[in-house]
Parts: sequence; C-alpha cells; structure tokens
Amino acid sequence: MPRRCGKGPRWFCGELRGCGRRLTEAREIVLGVVDKSDEHLSAEDVFRAVRRVNRGIGLTTVYRTLDLLVNMNLLSRCDFGDGRARYERIRGTKEDHHHHHLVCTECKKVVNYRDFIEEEIELLGKTEKALSRKFNFTIRDHLIQFYGLCDKCRQRD
Repeated sequence: MPRRCGKGPRWFCGELRGCGRRLTEAREIVLGVVDKSDEHLSAEDVFRAVRRVNRGIGLTTVYRTLDLLVNMNLLSRCDFGDGRARYERIRGTKEDHHHHHLVCTECKKVVNYRDFIEEEIELLGKTEKALSRKFNFTIRDHLIQFYGLCDKCRQRD
C-alpha cells in the first residue's frame, strides 16, 4: 500500500493505482489544493499554494501533474478568455455533477451554474440528441459558458 502524505483526498490513491500510476507527494498535494478550492485555479495559483506545503515542488511538476489529472478526468481545464487555463475538480466527491459557467467579461468573475430547471435539462437533451443524429456523433459531455456582466459590473456601467 503506497504511503500517503495526508495532503490530498483519500480516494485519490485508488484512482492512481487504477491507472497504473504511482502516488507521489507532489501529485497528492496538487490534487489536494484543487480539491479544497471553490475557485477556478490557474497553474500559477496551484503552484503558489503547493509551495506553501512543500517548497521542493517545482512549477514543471505542477504543470505535469495538472495535465495527468486532466487526462485521468479528475480535473477539467477551462478557458474563460483571459489567456490562462484554469482548473477545477470534476470527479472524486459526492458533489460530482455537471455545471455550466457564467463569466463576467469585465471583472472576470466565474460563477458555477448548477441548479438547472426542468426546461433547461429537456432543451439540452434535445440539442444533444439532434446533434448526435445530424453529425452521426456520440456526445459524452458538453461545456457551456455564458459571457456577460455580473451584477456589480452592470451597476457600475
């Protein structure tokens, strides 16, 4: 049984072993940082938080670990139009569920939108079905981002 440093979520060890990967302290700390955050973190944000835990972990290790976690479908890489990739956890806890994003084009605030109403779910289902049929394409997931102004920025205008 691999040793854990205790800085990341417990379930992660099994996920790595299931993919034939080793549990390293760096991997555990990186996932722990993203797992504990409610924000959409950039690699630099993750690096700064990781360095507070272990100063020996470099930026290259953080980038490689983030790429690995994206490839394992544990994290999602998001682009909100600010020129920086952002990361968020998509698997691993009871709160796993699909969401969309509302992105303020002024202050760059990102809101996770999860509380779908029945009409939205029905519309997305119909859209996916129609696109699958039209392009003979199996849709496994989707990402929707809405861009506009948040309440604070709208009031300033």
